Amino acid sequence: MSMVRANGVDLHVQEVAPIGVQRGTVVLVHGMTSDSMASWFLTLVHPLAETGMRVLLYDLRGHGRSARPATGYRLDDFVDDLEALLAHWAVAEPVYVFGNSFGGTVAFTYAARHPDRVAGIVTIESAPPTATWFARMARRLDRAGETLADAEAVANSRPLIARRVRDVSALLAETDIGEQLPASDLPDPVALTAITCPVLCLYGADSAVRELVDETARLVPQSRHVIVPSQKHTLLIKAPDQVRAEVLPWLATRVH
Repeated sequence: MSMVRANGVDLHVQEVAPIGVQRGTVVLVHGMTSDSMASWFLTLVHPLAETGMRVLLYDLRGHGRSARPATGYRLDDFVDDLEALLAHWAVAEPVYVFGNSFGGTVAFTYAARHPDRVAGIVTIESAPPTATWFARMARRLDRAGETLADAEAVANSRPLIARRVRDVSALLAETDIGEQLPASDLPDPVALTAITCPVLCLYGADSAVRELVDETARLVPQSRHVIVPSQKHTLLIKAPDQVRAEVLPWLATRVH
């Protein structure tokens, strides 16, 4: 297991070398609570490496095998972590940042801070850092806490689900993410106009997140939006073939 001390927190990181000549660098950022870097390993890590991309990924603070500090869960903390890791990895060229759910919000925020350091953004079931999106995340955190007891009963007979439930339970019980993340200071929407790189956004047709398409398109007008039929918020895991069919050709036209 590879651990890196970044921004004052021990973060679990992985790197997958490109196959053949390196054509670029991509960093993969997962979602909050029940997600981890594992969702990327199951879907996009190896296909990206096969295209010649250097693939970097990590568990967010409080998630997976990364440390779980009691505090430090505002949006800026997560973006500072990404910035520190890219410095650790000595990424010199503009990087592609892929984000699932909250990971996409981290990607947008990092790009708003450093537009010259981002070559492109891919988000899955995500949105820029807006009040609308953060209100949704606050409700989701509340629901996660309310449903843990029922989930534990189901999980007793399913070890993988049991571990996920325990991780989410510890995150909510041992940290202040439920208070800090919804209270994050959000960037001025004008700051998002600094994002000029290509942007691809994927949504499940049956997910409420698709309701944010118009707002995202207004804030990031160069973004391309794809709605995948019959999918929900679990789009990345439940429809990896469709995700790869959109992402890999999009990327191929931009790296050489």
